[in-house]
Amino acid sequence: MANSSPGADGARFLADVVLTCDEAFAVFERGAVDVAADGRIAWAGAAADAPATDAPVIELGGLLMPGLVNAHAHTPMTLVRGAGDGLPLMAWLTEVMWPREGRLSPSDVWWGMTLGSVEMLRSGVTTTCEMYAFEHEVIDAGRQAGIRQVMCPGVLSVAHLDEGGGVAERIAEIAGVHDAENDPSGRVTIGFAPHSAYDLGIGPCAEIAAAARERDALLHIHIAETADEGDALADRHGGASVPRLLADAGALEGRVLAAHSVWLDDADLDIYASTGVAVAHCPVSNMKLGSGVARVPEMIERDITVALATDGPASNDDLDLWEEIKIASLLARVSALDPTVMSAQQVISMATRSGGEALGLDVGVLEPGRWADMIRLDIDDVAFVPVTSPQELIAHVAWSGGSRHVTDVWVGGERVVAGGVCLTVDEARARYEVQHRAQRLAQESGT
Repeated sequence: MANSSPGADGARFLADVVLTCDEAFAVFERGAVDVAADGRIAWAGAAADAPATDAPVIELGGLLMPGLVNAHAHTPMTLVRGAGDGLPLMAWLTEVMWPREGRLSPSDVWWGMTLGSVEMLRSGVTTTCEMYAFEHEVIDAGRQAGIRQVMCPGVLSVAHLDEGGGVAERIAEIAGVHDAENDPSGRVTIGFAPHSAYDLGIGPCAEIAAAARERDALLHIHIAETADEGDALADRHGGASVPRLLADAGALEGRVLAAHSVWLDDADLDIYASTGVAVAHCPVSNMKLGSGVARVPEMIERDITVALATDGPASNDDLDLWEEIKIASLLARVSALDPTVMSAQQVISMATRSGGEALGLDVGVLEPGRWADMIRLDIDDVAFVPVTSPQELIAHVAWSGGSRHVTDVWVGGERVVAGGVCLTVDEARARYEVQHRAQRLAQESGT
């Protein structure tokens, strides 16, 4: 697969199987994907039906499918991976995470994002939605690694609420980042990320949401991750839930992606459905922190867009979205006591097409006009034997496949992983930097 990035004439990629993840979930044995010089897909389908081309033909073998979309991550938390294990969420945040993160330098964050980008790209994640501070370093590290990102600079009460409760200065900062860095034709788009209503309050969240709507930017926020996080707000507002309060304040009127959304009742789900809120479902993180089980089947029944996400590598503790693919479905089935809930096709779609929809990006599907964000899986492996039908192959991708089968990765047609090796980052240097910086953070914070 030498020179397997499109040149001036584009390229045709041939694979034993092409899994498009489109609405029909088409599977083509001996498939082809044509990629134009601009990094977008020009054609996809059966190789026998492919139009004539003068472009170079690249024989891949294996299975070619869309890159995975990680819809909610705090990737620089690679620096605090494993810290505070076994603590409940609020103790974990206040006693371990925030003390260490409060000592982060910009270069710490850059290296944390760099190492995390390697981890994601090698496992087949080509797009990540980041909620973090030090946005310039996160953007730069991700850009150099070659991953596609939606960067949502975070707003936290401890850092951004002044004595009057205003967030105007932080909103202006994020607006400036948006105006300078938002590039829908490239690999970086910018959103706004109030941490949560329980942290900031409803008023500041509504202010930030208004700023996001002015720019048609994504509003990314934690909602209902734990059972009791909204209790204080409910007590002050006549028992109303956080989704109800945010909706009444106009904070859900734009493009909104709600992380977690575990503790929602039917009325809350109806609010999501009527306002078009999408959900970033983080099953492994929710399980590790003992937060609960999100009502994903009920969300899907209401046509709520549900994408998959790892959350941060300190609460998961990895950035491997393949684990979310398998566990999301298994968790839904065992909770419902129903093996028909959440099929392999549905959960793969959540990690690809639905992720693109939740983020408003042309990714997650191999079809004309979309970005050529693609991954190759080695299916010459015991995990993919036997295959007697396309449905069995889809089942293998969801249940027995995983990051170990990802060999090659392209973002916008550019090959960024070859033979399991990230081509854009010195991984050994990144591991060294994160290890030594993490030791300093632990010592300085005393945690």
